Amino acid sequence: MTLAGLNGLDLAAFREAVGWVFEQSPWVAERAWQNRPFATLESLQAAMAGAVAVASPAEQLSLIRAHPDLGTRARMSAASEGEQAGAGLDRLTPAEFDLLHRLNAAYREKFGFPFVYAVKGADKHVILAALQTRLATEPEAERAAALAQIYRIAQFRLESLILCTTS
Repeated sequence: MTLAGLNGLDLAAFREAVGWVFEQSPWVAERAWQNRPFATLESLQAAMAGAVAVASPAEQLSLIRAHPDLGTRARMSAASEGEQAGAGLDRLTPAEFDLLHRLNAAYREKFGFPFVYAVKGADKHVILAALQTRLATEPEAERAAALAQIYRIAQFRLESLILCTTS
């Protein structure tokens, strides 16, 4: 589908086409739809991120919590599974898996939501280091960091979708 084609969709079809971009949160696409037409991919991404930015704190928290723990296969969307595999998180050594599991648990205990990281272009070492660093942040700063990572994930997903469907 092209951006022009996306602009021509009714709400239900638009939600079906891009509702998955923000993990298990089709409400983001529903709210962005009203800002059509999108002149560029960047304007589509900005409208979707803007919908999240003005959402209630409870909706934002629900979006963050919709993301899976990194390095696990439990309740993972196909998009997340592919992204994590690309970063090598499906090929952790037993020691790395144990470390990731312990860090994920500590992070979730401290913040009340999973560690979210846009893994595209990163490897397991960069991700583990980021997790360790972000464990030291304050809750409000970390919530903002998680949303910023979600915006990056969505941008990568939209770029992949539009590139794949326009070539």
